[in-house]
Amino acid sequence: MGSRYGGLKQMDPMGPNGETVLDYSVYDAIRAGFGRVVFIIREDFAEAFKQGVGARFADRIQVDYAFQKIDDLPGGFTVPSGRAKPWGTAHAVRAARDLVKEPFAVINADDFYGSDAYERAAAFLTAPRAENDKAHYAMIGYPLINTLSDHGDVNRGICALSADKLLSGVEEYVKIERDADGVVRGNALNGNRNPLSEESPVSMNFWAFTPCFYDHLEHDFTNFLTGFGHVEKSEYYIPTVVDALIRAGTADCAVLDTTSHWFGVTYPDDKQHVVASILKLIETGEYPATLS
Repeated sequence: MGSRYGGLKQMDPMGPNGETVLDYSVYDAIRAGFGRVVFIIREDFAEAFKQGVGARFADRIQVDYAFQKIDDLPGGFTVPSGRAKPWGTAHAVRAARDLVKEPFAVINADDFYGSDAYERAAAFLTAPRAENDKAHYAMIGYPLINTLSDHGDVNRGICALSADKLLSGVEEYVKIERDADGVVRGNALNGNRNPLSEESPVSMNFWAFTPCFYDHLEHDFTNFLTGFGHVEKSEYYIPTVVDALIRAGTADCAVLDTTSHWFGVTYPDDKQHVVASILKLIETGEYPATLS
């Protein structure tokens, strides 16, 4: 919804010919080998989105739409009084459960992840998988220092890794920023404000899943609603779901390094940095001046 940005940043032009960040994301996905894109959007601006964004890709990749609705809940649950917004990123992914039957990646529409990140995700999704009793997922990891904003605080999933570079846990932090003493801190979900290592790998919501993730998601979302569904502003995050699956021994999650640089638009003043960064990538030959 772009509440901190002040509008629909997914549709705000960032490239030299009016391209959005999403234009570059789909461009990178296509050249990495992805064959379909599902846009998960709010139904109330579906037509504007289809005409302003989706139509640009219709002749290059299969395009579908799913709608995140606040009342799209498992049987037996209802929207609590006072709840005004949907349930967060994991709830958004759940909205596409009837459309997605293949291995898939998940991204934020307003984040620029870089071409190498899509290539790493595609390679993971097409590689043979170990035959055991676990699901095998992956995420693209970026160092925290490269994901901060100079213009305000951010929310991030801080990741812990095992010796073999598997994700061992994710802790969601909000209001992360560099404090007056120069230390980067964030608020844990328990309310404590903790110092954070600038080199900590973080989830920027670029995930690689197999279709069984939807079975896990449905079960976990039911548990979430049972425990926190009555809380008016509770959020259901993808990193929290993955963390629960890892701790239960149901799945493992590889953390994929990337040579790509992440940048995003959380605040209006972030736009200048994104525009300049895209121009630099065009100058170095990473992207053509006009996407096609």
